[in-house]
Amino acid sequence: MRCLLIANPTSGRGAGLKAVEPVSRALTEAGVSFEAVVTQRPWHAAELAAAAGSQGWEAVVAVGGDGTANEVLNGLMQIPIERRPAMGIIPVGRGNDFAFGMGVPQGIAASVPLVIAARKRRIDVGKVTGGLYPQGRYFGNGIGIGFDAVVGFEALKLAPLSGFASYIVAALKTISLYDRGPRLRIELDDRTMVQETLMVSVMNGRRMGGGFHMAPKGDPGDGLFDVCIAGQVTRGRILSLIPHFLKGDQEGQPAITTLRVKRVHVTAEVGTLPAHADGETLCVDGHELLAEIVPAQIEVLSGAGA
Repeated sequence: MRCLLIANPTSGRGAGLKAVEPVSRALTEAGVSFEAVVTQRPWHAAELAAAAGSQGWEAVVAVGGDGTANEVLNGLMQIPIERRPAMGIIPVGRGNDFAFGMGVPQGIAASVPLVIAARKRRIDVGKVTGGLYPQGRYFGNGIGIGFDAVVGFEALKLAPLSGFASYIVAALKTISLYDRGPRLRIELDDRTMVQETLMVSVMNGRRMGGGFHMAPKGDPGDGLFDVCIAGQVTRGRILSLIPHFLKGDQEGQPAITTLRVKRVHVTAEVGTLPAHADGETLCVDGHELLAEIVPAQIEVLSGAGA
């Protein structure tokens, strides 16, 4: 199998760049034909992945974090499906939630063997329209609207911390910053909810923030989003809900609604929408977002469901 490695030098505080040498060594020893490219700017990974379809690459491997994987995914989605290479992930970023949801273990030693084995799992892809992307942007793991989006924004500011620790500290900080959610109109296939809403998570994968299990039973190949909606609650209740999301047993808790749908249309009737897709900012103060599932689009080099 011929692989194009796309490494982000800024992922994981330089871990993406440092990973190139050991990953290259392991692929060489396994007899895998590959080329490694280091990105130079935002969206460069998407451009490189989009060009891979005409260059004969059988797989494009994202070496980095969730943002790198998201860019590679968006690039691959520009290639006609009949010529679209498979996608591999070497997760060495902060959260690595994209990889987790696809069944790819964290780190070089655990994830490189999946690239070498080249077992493929076909997954769905989400498409979100609105905010900074009126033309649409694809995502593999999930969208966070409201509280969890602000957590992600705050985590980026915590330079001394990295990984899951940064998200935990950011979550505690966000309780004081974002304790009152907007009034949302949420259209979910044939159901509509109108309520003050702390958070909406639209998941194709299973986890966000490196350890918050927004959709513990999520399956990226079932043709459906797993949606978790948290209504308005007190600051104290937000704090008490955090352990449930860490364990993934929030379903059934008061103010929590979970369901599976193909389409989610969120409109802010009062207030605005902070939102991200796979950790990448969709909007800070948006008003409307539409997420739709695009079934069976990408083959992922994965250990789960292969």
